[in-house]
Amino acid sequence: MEREISSVDAGWWVVSHEHKLWLPKGQLPFGRAGTFDLNGSTGSQIGEWQGDAVWLVRENRAQEMGSLRQLLDREPGLFQLVGRGLQLAEFYRSHKWCGYCGHEMHTSRTEWACLCGHCRQRYYPQIAPCIIVAIRRGDEILLAQHTRHRNGIYTVLAGFVEVGETLEQTVAREVMEESGIKVKNLRYVSSQPWPFPQSLMVAFMADYESGDIVIDPKELLDAGWYRFDALPQLPPVGTVARRLIEDTVALCRADAE
Repeated sequence: MEREISSVDAGWWVVSHEHKLWLPKGQLPFGRAGTFDLNGSTGSQIGEWQGDAVWLVRENRAQEMGSLRQLLDREPGLFQLVGRGLQLAEFYRSHKWCGYCGHEMHTSRTEWACLCGHCRQRYYPQIAPCIIVAIRRGDEILLAQHTRHRNGIYTVLAGFVEVGETLEQTVAREVMEESGIKVKNLRYVSSQPWPFPQSLMVAFMADYESGDIVIDPKELLDAGWYRFDALPQLPPVGTVARRLIEDTVALCRADAE
């Protein structure tokens, strides 16, 4: 799948190294490879966005390397493709050597995989499933500020699925561990690839059942019930968290009317 990039190859360029992106002037590069001095680099096409190719190039540009979070306000489809590139780059970087026999690996020419020519093991990118849930109590929604969010954003609760758990069990456990409350009437809403680092967010809505908020200080800085028309700073538009909040607010507003 990888090949040498020529000066006339064009499209969107995901240039990644050690979970960072090359963002010259804060922007995702778009145009001909020659414009960005990418000719001669090794890369692969990982998708297409609105008729233009999306390329992955695994190299360190040293200057102007940034975070994928800087692109959160871009179109969801393009953001997901950039996230795919970032995750693939990290997968290839972490699979240079076979975990079974220790020999050097090589990338597959036909699929996103790493192959060992010695013991014939085949490795694929692994995805960590996690749940995210909006909890409603009457005309209020439970919102929390996570320890990893230092910009004042309040959002819904989320957590990774543990070995041997169903998604429903994960929701109940994570909500109890982080906030000390019980939920009921769990409903699936949607899912979203989330490359922080390699997750698939499975989104739910639920209703409050019982309990008082007691936060886990290792996970949350604050949590509380917020009326639908008096919300704090929210996650960016385009995230599944924002959709859950907006859907819950719509239900609260409809009942209030």
